[in-house]
Amino acid sequence: MRAIDAGIVVCNECHELNRQTTGDASQTCMRCGARVHPRRPNSIMRTWALLIAASILYIPANVLPIMTVSSFGQGTPDTIMSGVIALLKHGMVPIAAVVFTASILVPTFKLVGIGLLLYSVQRRQPLSARQRIWMYRFIEFIGRWSMLDIFVIAILVAVVNFGRIANVEANLGAVAFATVVILTMLAALTFDPRLIWDNTESDDDHE
Repeated sequence: MRAIDAGIVVCNECHELNRQTTGDASQTCMRCGARVHPRRPNSIMRTWALLIAASILYIPANVLPIMTVSSFGQGTPDTIMSGVIALLKHGMVPIAAVVFTASILVPTFKLVGIGLLLYSVQRRQPLSARQRIWMYRFIEFIGRWSMLDIFVIAILVAVVNFGRIANVEANLGAVAFATVVILTMLAALTFDPRLIWDNTESDDDHE
């Protein structure tokens, strides 16, 4: 039995359980005063919007140069993939594997995973609630590694600044990549996981 079936709604701000009132369109939390809803309003629509925006920016994030490493006034811009290839050529296989995983695999898994989760909930595809919640938890877990490349670039730009001797400069690809990471994180936060159980147990559309 779900909490909503028992007339209980949770506050998204302080997580207080509130008894749902009938006929009141704007119920507030009895502890913190924040507005409470049985489900996050327009959760699916907002998550789709964030996901589509992240997917569009994912292209320039991988095509545009992410940073330029200059030594004695000479340097060539590197995209994420060209940086991974350069690391492999220099025998830095573990570092290349970390960069490839954090910068290519993790964002791709997040985009595809959130898309599949939204589609399965909205179109009532034959996935069990357990499979969907596992997918949601996996997306949340890998999300913390998405900013690894941005952290590395930020540190290099701040530390390696020796004029013409050695210099690291962030490019537009880094901005696009950071935006993709932020948008996917917001998409995971905007999605209401309770819709997974609603969709499994009922034909009502809670959006």
